[in-house]
Amino acid sequence: MAPSKRDVRSLVGALFAVNAGLERARRQRKGASTLSLLQVIGGKHGIRPSEIADFQQVHPSLVTRQIRDLEDAGLVDVAADPADRRSCLVTLLPAGLEELRRLEQFGLTRFEQIVRDWKPEEVRTLSEMLQRLRASMATLTAQEERRPVGRRWQRVE
Repeated sequence: MAPSKRDVRSLVGALFAVNAGLERARRQRKGASTLSLLQVIGGKHGIRPSEIADFQQVHPSLVTRQIRDLEDAGLVDVAADPADRRSCLVTLLPAGLEELRRLEQFGLTRFEQIVRDWKPEEVRTLSEMLQRLRASMATLTAQEERRPVGRRWQRVE
């Protein structure tokens, strides 16, 4: 049996509230946005700014400014892309890796405080449910991307 509209409304409300809290923390704490950026850069040796922007779903100009700040702080190296001289590749430096680890530890400690009075099985259950939600969202997105775009009369069959 599918969830009721009331159940779905309650879920969406809770997710929006959690997301708003995370976004607020991200804006108020410089480290939160830095962490996200360092994680993306650290996940691939030599990544283009356009790839970072796509991954984070933000405008490329925002990424350019953030990368410049990280470079000025000595956290990343920015070098010309040998495959495309119009672009560059961003790589974590040892100081960037250290900052990434520091920020991840800070975030984990913060979340440990948030769920301090939860039972371990509650934390595991929420984690499993969020992973399931993420997978369901990815499935729906993939289905939507396969749908034809434009008006029916414009499609060539």
